[in-house]
Order: sequence, then structure tokens, then C-alpha cells
Amino acid sequence: MKKKLLLFTLSLAAFSQAAIQTVVPAANRKPSFVLAEQLDIFKLLPAPPSDPAADIAELKRIQATRTPAQIEQAKADDLEESMFIYTSVLGPNFTREKLPLTAQLSDHARFDISPVINSAKAHFKRPRPFHYDAEIKPVCKALPFDPNKGNYAYPSGHAGVGYIEALVLIQMVPEKKDAILARADQYAHNRVVCGVHYPSDPPASKATAYATIGLMMNNPFFRKELQAAKAELRSALGLQ
Repeated sequence: MKKKLLLFTLSLAAFSQAAIQTVVPAANRKPSFVLAEQLDIFKLLPAPPSDPAADIAELKRIQATRTPAQIEQAKADDLEESMFIYTSVLGPNFTREKLPLTAQLSDHARFDISPVINSAKAHFKRPRPFHYDAEIKPVCKALPFDPNKGNYAYPSGHAGVGYIEALVLIQMVPEKKDAILARADQYAHNRVVCGVHYPSDPPASKATAYATIGLMMNNPFFRKELQAAKAELRSALGLQ
């Protein structure tokens, strides 16, 4: 599984250059930099493990050892899907209220990756771990399975948002790259701590985010928004 994801990630640069030729922003719709139908991620991602035994065993180990502090952080992360999960890295001035252009960029990045993630979920149809094994006890929001709405596990939506927001944020504050990526990994892992995702779900989200950012960076509308948000953010943080 990890080898396949690594090979997939290494192929992203070439894929992005080919796929960007078809990405034409529509002037009469909500701002968007990537369209789900232009990034058939389920054709690129490996299928989730057909036998979830190893994932379930690791989930049960995490469930048995997660601490109250880990649960509290996982619950807090469950409630926030935006660039502002990185306030712990960038400090108290990094807030939606103080940074409207950055908040707008964050929202647009989330709007772009969510349909990509959802198309993969609908394709792979992996049941949530607590739907598969009743011994898995989620500590975060856990919806009952609805065949009309899906609520599938692979890839993780939260983790996908966390990674795409990290990759966008790094374009603005490259000095904080290592800390941002570490927080992204923690945020993704907290979906497993929550008990709502298998350990193999977040890596697929990470690969999806790298595919998505490859397209976004070639989009002139994205670059224009990015530059405006970057100036705003660096000024607020006192960075030259």
C-alpha cells in the first residue's frame, strides 16, 4: 500500500502538467481552481486493502492506548476543517477574523479538494471502521451508515483538507514548512484516534492533496489569490 502511494506521489508532477491543459476556470461560477471531473483521483489512487484486518488491529491498539489529551485534541480537530488548524504553528494572529483574504483562500482550497475526495469515496465505497467492526468505538462525530449519502471512509475528507491547506500555507510561509507538515500529519492521524478512519485512509488523502496542489499551482486565478493572501498573512505575522 505505502509503496503504491509513493509511486503515485512521484508521478504527480508529470500528471499535473498534462491535466492542467484541460483546467479552464468558468467565469460564471463560484471561484474554483480544480474540478473533480478533471482529476479522476480514483483512477490514480490504489484501492484500499481488501482485507482490513491489519488496519482494524492497529485501530484497536490506538483505541486501547489513546490518552484523554489525545482524545481532546482529536475532538477539537474534528470540528475544524480549514487552514486555521495551523494557529498552533503560526500564533494567535493567525485567525479568520484578522485575515479575510487568507480565509477566502482557505475556503476555496477546501471547496476544490472536497469534491475530489468525495468522488473517490463514492468509487471505493469503503465502510467506516465502526460500521465494519462494532468493537471500534468512535470518540468523534460518527454518523450511521446511509446508502443514499455514503459516509464512506477512503480517503479521509478531514485529512485531505488538512493536507491541501498545509500545501497552500507553505507557499505563503515557507519558513514554517516542517512545522506545518508535522501538524498536518498530526491532524490526519487524529482521524484514526477519533476511530472514524482506518490508518490507511489518511495517506490516500495526502496523495490526493499533492495531486490537487499540482493543478492549483498552474491556475492563474489561484496564483492571484495566493499572492494577495500571502501579502496579508506575512504582514500580520511581521514577516518580510
